[in-house]
Amino acid sequence: MRRQIFDEQGLAKGKWRYFLSIVLGCYSLVILLVCFIPQPQLFETIQTPNVMSVGRFRLLLVPLNSLWSLSKLTSGTSILWVVGQNIMNIFLLYPLVFLSHCLWKKWQSPQKSLWLGFRLSLTIELTQLLLDFLVNANRVFELDDLWTNTLGALLAFYTYQWLRRKLLIT
Repeated sequence: MRRQIFDEQGLAKGKWRYFLSIVLGCYSLVILLVCFIPQPQLFETIQTPNVMSVGRFRLLLVPLNSLWSLSKLTSGTSILWVVGQNIMNIFLLYPLVFLSHCLWKKWQSPQKSLWLGFRLSLTIELTQLLLDFLVNANRVFELDDLWTNTLGALLAFYTYQWLRRKLLIT
């Protein structure tokens, strides 16, 4: 049973490969929806400190803003919102990168995983800026998103390595 999921190189095989490819495609669509649909003004009461506006662009360029600004938040809801956003950003690209490891040998190193996570994250952030330029999508370019998404990619690599070892041991 254990050897039915991965081949000797640690790549998904057979029906598992097909299934994981479909999951990857579906999750990619979810990322597109989550990251690029214009965001409603629902959360205007929760203000993230240090967000600056330049025309329609909203930028958060303070590294580790959540840590430095936690004491500036005035309510438990705001604190939960900011901490929750960071946790969600760590896991935003996690499934995508994990599935990439299962399907392609090309990404199977910590350095390549970091590079993949960073490039995907930067592409998302720059595309959100472009959307704000074209239509007012109410998005924020956050420097912290780059490192949290990249951290998630690295965690996905180590999860993949652990699972692969676990499933390949007879």
